[in-house]
Amino acid sequence: MRRSELLAAEAEACLNKALSRLKDIWEEIGIPEEQRLQRTSMVKNHIKNLLEMMIEEEEALRKRLMHSIHKCRAEMQRLCLELQLPVFQEEEGLSILQQEKNIRIEVEALMKERAQRMQQLQDLLDQEQDLCHTLDCKAFGLTADAVPSQEQLESFKHYISHQNAEKAQRHAEFRELKKRVILCMEELDHIPESSFEKDVVHEDQDSCLSTDNAASLRLLLHQLEERRVEQEGRCQAHRVKIEQLWELLQVSTGDREAFSEHMVASRRRNLEALQAEERRLEELKLLNIRGVTDALRSQILALWEKCFYSSEQRQDFPAFFRVDFDEDLLALHEAELHRLKQHYEKHQELYSGVHRWRESWRHLQELEKKAADPSRFTNRGGNLLKEEKLRRELQKNLPKLEKKLKVQIRSWESEQHCSFLVNGQTFMQFVEEQWELHRAQKEKERLERLWKKSQQLEEDMRYGTTVQSPIQHRFLGQTTPKKAKQMFNATSSTSCGSSQRLLYSGCRSPGPIPTLSATKAPTVQTLGGFKPPHPGFGGYNKENKGQPNGTPPCTQRNVSMASIAITYSKFVRDLSMASNSKIQHRVLNSTSTNL
Repeated sequence: MRRSELLAAEAEACLNKALSRLKDIWEEIGIPEEQRLQRTSMVKNHIKNLLEMMIEEEEALRKRLMHSIHKCRAEMQRLCLELQLPVFQEEEGLSILQQEKNIRIEVEALMKERAQRMQQLQDLLDQEQDLCHTLDCKAFGLTADAVPSQEQLESFKHYISHQNAEKAQRHAEFRELKKRVILCMEELDHIPESSFEKDVVHEDQDSCLSTDNAASLRLLLHQLEERRVEQEGRCQAHRVKIEQLWELLQVSTGDREAFSEHMVASRRRNLEALQAEERRLEELKLLNIRGVTDALRSQILALWEKCFYSSEQRQDFPAFFRVDFDEDLLALHEAELHRLKQHYEKHQELYSGVHRWRESWRHLQELEKKAADPSRFTNRGGNLLKEEKLRRELQKNLPKLEKKLKVQIRSWESEQHCSFLVNGQTFMQFVEEQWELHRAQKEKERLERLWKKSQQLEEDMRYGTTVQSPIQHRFLGQTTPKKAKQMFNATSSTSCGSSQRLLYSGCRSPGPIPTLSATKAPTVQTLGGFKPPHPGFGGYNKENKGQPNGTPPCTQRNVSMASIAITYSKFVRDLSMASNSKIQHRVLNSTSTNL
């Protein structure tokens, strides 16, 4: 049983007890029956009115709860619609009081959510207003009249964040542009004229970072930079002209240093100073026309050399040879010098390549000359390998450079519609001629070496050879008889053997004689490069008799003077015939008889 039912039963028992007590009191008092009925009726009416009043109050409470439920439901539906949220689903089987409580709590939560969204919206709208004023951009589109959804708020927040980043970027850009504009104005000594220029220089432009202002600021900066570049170009042109005039007029170093301040900066006052200095130098130039003209001719001559002008090409500028110095002649020389400078600068790569080829060619010839010098072996010092390596590199790189120059020359000739000449002849013809001269020189040197070897061979066959054995001198000028006899025998036998080798040497290329070793082997030295044979051994020459003391005579054939006195051409012809036969130890017909 419920507690409320127990309380109702207790109330009923109390009522019955109270009525019973009243009855006892009335009986004890002796109240008549009619008054008892009247009093009992009053008790009943009082209890009835009290209960009815209580019922009315509870009924009013129920109605208020039901009204609150209906009102909260309506409010909840409206809030869910505004907040774009799903409708709250009520639980079934709940009492009116619980339903009202649940709905009321949900409505309060929705109202709180709505208030938060509206506050966020208002904050974002305030930021948007400031950004739109600063950046001069369009609004996002949300207003304070409607409650935004959560997605709209997120998008709005992202938009505001993006605009803040854009504001920071524009702020930095405006600062940089403003700084550069002010710097250009200072370099140009420019005074702000328009209201926009004054605002840029004197006021803070961060209050309006619109794209129009940015475009105007960029345009102003572009105009100022163009003026600055133009002014720098004019200053540079004046500097170049002033330096040329300084060189022509041979201005002292002290005067140049006194003017050095204006040779660096390019402000308006520097430009005015440069213009004044150029006018002053031009006046001095007119007063010294002959000296200036001679200086210009020196520069023209140097450019002619760089551009490989021939005598005929130089004759195309007859003013170079005139002696009547005046302003017109000076102007002609200045124009010709300017034309030559432009021409050389335009084709500097080609001319530099030709100069590089000539320098490499000269270096190669020097190395070839050193390689052919026998004395280079006396002082080595590691230079032989370096020179040989450099010579091979030059021989390898020169054809590559010639090929590259050939392409450049072809392009130059198609552009200039004339042939590229080096000292009056085409470059490739010049190169081929140099190579042909080089090959001819090498052939000439080879023939000279062959002729010298043949002459040496004739002298060896005519006068014989000498043998010097290395002698260890205990005392200067002192020799023992035994050693003298041994040296005599060795000299005779070696001389005989050398004569036989000389007779057969025509079939091979003469090789170098090996140097002495530590074993004291005898060394054969020809008369062409050393002293004549010892007079004591004159009777034992190859063309005379055999060796004394029973020594077997040398197997040597008699060689006549006619066979020795051969011509160089016949020797070369016989040498070629012997080489082609590929037979070793064959005796040439012109140098010996049959064995």
